[in-house]
Amino acid sequence: MKTTKLNKVLIALDYDPTAQKVASLGYSMASAMNAEVTLLHIISDPVYYSSTAYSPIMGLIGEMETFPMQLENIEGLKVVSQQFLDKFKHHLGDEAIKTLVGEGDFATTILKTAKSIHADVIVMGSHSKKWLENIVLGSVTGDVLKHTTIPLFIVPTKKQE
Repeated sequence: MKTTKLNKVLIALDYDPTAQKVASLGYSMASAMNAEVTLLHIISDPVYYSSTAYSPIMGLIGEMETFPMQLENIEGLKVVSQQFLDKFKHHLGDEAIKTLVGEGDFATTILKTAKSIHADVIVMGSHSKKWLENIVLGSVTGDVLKHTTIPLFIVPTKKQE
């Protein structure tokens, strides 16, 4: 039986605290395959980041540090997003990890990025409480799953009840 070598893994991360789990599992899988890793964060709606009621920018679990709030414009968001990805790169302890900050619709940007870097697998989390329902209704994970031709590794991140 012939097996396919997976050379490139794209790990899509959002600012949810569960991103640490997604990054760690995706990186472990890539390391086991000796594959190149690219971490991706997407800026979709700049208004989302400016909410005073909710700050989506946070550090890694177990660390109190948060990212500086440079959110006055899209360039500030890019800087903070790059710092977010660099922190994950440092946490994973591999300077060979590549990082990308994308802009646009989440699912579309994940798919375009995967194609442009020739990813062999996409890793992303699903933090829905009703995972199957959200796939049917159109969550980001569901949209990627519906439109990808690249294997998708979904990390369930909801809390166990």
